[in-house]
Amino acid sequence: MPDYMFLLESRLLPEQRAALLRVQELSAAMGFNVYLTGGTVRDLITGASLRDLDFTVEGNPSKIARELEKGGAKVLAEDEKLRHVEILFSGDCEGSIAAARDDHYVRPGTRPEIRWSTIMEDLRRRDFSLNAIAISLNPASRGLLLDPTNGLSDVERAEVRALIIHSFTNQPVRLLRVLRFAARMGFKLEQRTQEWFDLAIERDLHHTITPEDAGTELRSLAREENPAAILKSWEEHDLLETVHPMLAKKHLDLDSVNRLSKVRDDLFMAGLRPRLATPMMLAILGRLKDREQGSLLHKLGFRAAEVDQILSFEEEAHAAGKELAGKKLAAPIDAYRFLEKMRTDILAHLLAFSSNSTAVSKIRAYLNKWRPLRQGIPAIVNELTAIGMPPGAKFDAVVDQVFAMQMTGRGKTPEERVKILRKLSGIKEPPKPKETKGKEKKHAGKIVGKAAPIPVGKVAAPPARMSSAPVKTHKAAAPAKVEKKKKKK
Repeated sequence: MPDYMFLLESRLLPEQRAALLRVQELSAAMGFNVYLTGGTVRDLITGASLRDLDFTVEGNPSKIARELEKGGAKVLAEDEKLRHVEILFSGDCEGSIAAARDDHYVRPGTRPEIRWSTIMEDLRRRDFSLNAIAISLNPASRGLLLDPTNGLSDVERAEVRALIIHSFTNQPVRLLRVLRFAARMGFKLEQRTQEWFDLAIERDLHHTITPEDAGTELRSLAREENPAAILKSWEEHDLLETVHPMLAKKHLDLDSVNRLSKVRDDLFMAGLRPRLATPMMLAILGRLKDREQGSLLHKLGFRAAEVDQILSFEEEAHAAGKELAGKKLAAPIDAYRFLEKMRTDILAHLLAFSSNSTAVSKIRAYLNKWRPLRQGIPAIVNELTAIGMPPGAKFDAVVDQVFAMQMTGRGKTPEERVKILRKLSGIKEPPKPKETKGKEKKHAGKIVGKAAPIPVGKVAAPPARMSSAPVKTHKAAAPAKVEKKKKKK
């Protein structure tokens, strides 16, 4: 059996891992059973990027949310009736915590009676099998996969399967949702689900979708990575008018939607995790006038604060681009610091739609040059430590100065950086050793003379004594003997 916990933790970002551990700790302290559910588990199994962390607890999630807020988390939305909390965890990680429940329908199509239940009942009451999978985070069963509706096999077959025949009757908004999941994942509708879908359209159930439910789906659509494919699917099935007649009448600006999606991919490649719901919503509504946009959003149940944020976004992005192109941010280091603080959704909007070439060129330099260059800071820190500068405020200031110089093309080689670091820190090079001892040794060698080296292991023979007596040889004595013999004769 696959180790889902290891698979999950190996793919979590550090801030997501921290959020998961904190929810586990709080749930255990409060005596709640907690599970990772829905889209997070589905994306884990399919290999998609884990965008959100969706938790289900057998208890009241509001108590956990209040404790998380003390640690820096922010509650984005809370439905007290359904006990569902949308939350931004500390570390800028999005997710949700919901209570396990069972929706009891007296008859198909009526409003359900909500009953708080166990995790298994919660999974069985869900819309589609691929959303009815969970992983236990409890100490006694940590990593256990719960799949009561056999959703894992549907994921392997690349199919979206509704759990009951009354799925679309009970909640007509699932007609939009099933197409969203299918388009996002490249899945097809399971055969019976397709039959139930067609029957619901034939019975005109899509016209009974409430504006609030349609608004929830539109809000989810704006957070998708490829919303254009979903919009096309809605349009092909004549469901775009269900969301709002003006969208079908004015037609969609899919070019703008695709352009923003491409920018999202570029930002991901640069190591950023953009949340583009606001600019994407503007791109989807791009062919509507400002007054029409506001009217549509209000009718779809968007809160006043959400509407104001969407309608004022373009002006805010324009002001940021104008400031980025100004004289105050002419220096690369100043532009870098400004862009580091800029929201990723504004950055993406400028990159996709701005006609301010100066601002766009600085954003591209930030993504392609300055951020990769910043990754070399640890090397500068090590070099500055090696020359003997202690940590402190001045140490950090010197590192920032060197980074600013690198952005203008200086300090590319280690040798050049060390020279710059010594100059900025005031730490001079250590003095070179004097050569007096070497000269004395050389002078002593001249006095000894050019003596032949003695091989290792051999002893030199003593010098022979010098004598003035002639040396006799056998060849010189031989003629004298011959002369004596002649005289005797």
